[in-house]
Amino acid sequence: MCCIVAGSVHDYTLMKDVFTPGSAWFEKVNLWLDLGFLGADKDYQSTQIYLPHKKPRKSKKNPNPTLTPEQKKQNRKQAATRVIVEHAIGGMKFFHCLMHRIRNHLGHFVDYFFSLSAGLWNYKIY
Repeated sequence: MCCIVAGSVHDYTLMKDVFTPGSAWFEKVNLWLDLGFLGADKDYQSTQIYLPHKKPRKSKKNPNPTLTPEQKKQNRKQAATRVIVEHAIGGMKFFHCLMHRIRNHLGHFVDYFFSLSAGLWNYKIY
């Protein structure tokens, strides 16, 4: 499987395809994921996974669902960590070769585009 896929593929589906659940892929690292990866803590139990707290559903018993101040604080802390990564990904898209269809038959060529964009973006930052 190529490392770059279409945007219509869900993040968690892609993660399960590349990193088989039950394997010791993330045994020695902490994963900071967003709510698109709900269920990852059950599939990758040998890993410390940090997911944001999800707001409870509205119901008759709970007409005004809210998060506790502690949960909001934890979510904000996690978002501050993740936003740096999101900005780096957005910055790499500045180099339009990642945003347009690459009409090439060499699979590794796409990975070179990604690597070059990441290197140029890091060079621009520092």
